[in-house]
Amino acid sequence: MSKLDEIGERDGWRCWVCDEPVDASMSVNDDRGPSIDSRSAKPKGKGSTDPVQERLAHRGCNTKKGAITAVIAWPPHLFVVDPAPIIASVERLSRKGGREVMARCPTVADGDAAAAWLLDRISRLRPDLRFTTEVERGGGVFLLILRA
Repeated sequence: MSKLDEIGERDGWRCWVCDEPVDASMSVNDDRGPSIDSRSAKPKGKGSTDPVQERLAHRGCNTKKGAITAVIAWPPHLFVVDPAPIIASVERLSRKGGREVMARCPTVADGDAAAAWLLDRISRLRPDLRFTTEVERGGGVFLLILRA
């Protein structure tokens, strides 16, 4: 089994950037074909580094993001206001723990829908970490909170 097949199986053949299915049978030269996105190790603290993370991505998604941090978009079907950047929040919480407000929602149902989507999305972004969500009333809206 090739490294691409191993990573594809582990990631469920879904692109970590756009969260769409990746067709394993497509050419690696096609924009919708599979590729491995490798994030190099970066300083984590004194004397330690994060291990290299390899994830499955469409070739086009991988090429488009280049060497910059990808932006994971909140889907348009969710009713969220002031959504937080998902990758930055997840990385911050994985280092420091605690909680972050990820978005404001007009109703508790909107908050619950956004919370379910967020946990599902993060489970594919960082399967090695465990997060929980809460929807709390605050300031006339409902706050979607992510906890590490």
